[in-house]
Amino acid sequence: MFWRLIAQCGQTCCQSAGRAQEKNQVTLQLIVSRRWLLAAIGLAAFGLVATGLVLARTLNLAACPLCILQRMLYLALAVESIAAFFLAHRPIAGRLTTVLMSLTALTGGGIAAYQAWLQHFAKDVSCTADQPWWERFVYWSGEQCPWLFEATGLCSEAGWRFLGLSIAEWSLIAFATFTIATLTAVRSKN
Repeated sequence: MFWRLIAQCGQTCCQSAGRAQEKNQVTLQLIVSRRWLLAAIGLAAFGLVATGLVLARTLNLAACPLCILQRMLYLALAVESIAAFFLAHRPIAGRLTTVLMSLTALTGGGIAAYQAWLQHFAKDVSCTADQPWWERFVYWSGEQCPWLFEATGLCSEAGWRFLGLSIAEWSLIAFATFTIATLTAVRSKN
């Protein structure tokens, strides 16, 4: 009787430990997959900045202030993804950095959509009627780091196209993809 009670107790403990181990493995898988999604977003954002720089040099394309602003947001998204990658195991900090990434991606999408609209419907205008704070910031950044942030083009000129889409339209697709990916990461449960 005593040994039977010990055996039952041992089985119950082993089953509980097995369930806890399965739960921990599922949680670990979610964290790992979420972390790698965030890392992929960061790598893709860095890759898009590098692609923009290569296209500008090889095809002699002039970036406009809105292009540079989007480039800055890609860099911000990449830095935020590094922070989110390392904070993914902390529930609140990981979620906050991922929400910040979502807001950055949404902002970039809005800017890219505005630039695409300018290219289609407002061919002979500059980015805005006067020079707003963000445009002054872009020009200041171009003075500080010209190889990365110099803006010499017009926002309403589409310039080079790939598969019928301008760079602004491709940027809109990229920011929309990043927004969906970051919102997916925010919604995933750890």
